[in-house]
Amino acid sequence: MKTSKLIALIVIALFATSIQSTAQDSTRVREKYPIWYGVKAGINFADLHTKNSDESKMLVGFNVGGFAKLPLYKMIAIQPEIYYTTKGSEVTYNNLIAQGTAKFTLNYIEIPLLLIVNLNENFNVYAGPYASALISGKVKNKSNTVLFDYEHNIKREDYSDYDLGIIVGGGVDIGRIGIGGRYCYGTKTVGKQKILQVH
Repeated sequence: MKTSKLIALIVIALFATSIQSTAQDSTRVREKYPIWYGVKAGINFADLHTKNSDESKMLVGFNVGGFAKLPLYKMIAIQPEIYYTTKGSEVTYNNLIAQGTAKFTLNYIEIPLLLIVNLNENFNVYAGPYASALISGKVKNKSNTVLFDYEHNIKREDYSDYDLGIIVGGGVDIGRIGIGGRYCYGTKTVGKQKILQVH
């Protein structure tokens, strides 16, 4: 089974679990552990893994959106999220096909579904799959010696329309404010052969 299909099955299974839990009689849990709704925003440090490249550098981006935290039990919750996020990388090539540095900027609507374990009242860890839809993809030539003109040859259709991956992370809650960090690993190829297999 391909990794993307496995991730899709995990997403479906977690959504089914969330729906079933909501449908069950959970009044006692809800009274003590109410549903949280909130907004989230953060900074991204994104990178792309590429074939046939000499070097890639992280780009700093951002994400902004919202979430709902649905308690299943006193220490466990499901948290669906939706947000706008920017990713990308600066990639340097030095081969027969291309020479020079290109800056890839990708913008997504991302939907994670996280299983959260509260270690105590303040600290938590979480993990889960995500799916994202590409809103736009841009590339700029960043150096003067570019044999392959990325800026004028790479179009929107040269990028994959969606991405699938896994998120792991942790955080601390202070009252109604949460601070955390997470690692996201994408499993799909972002760019087609024309973009030299950008992942």
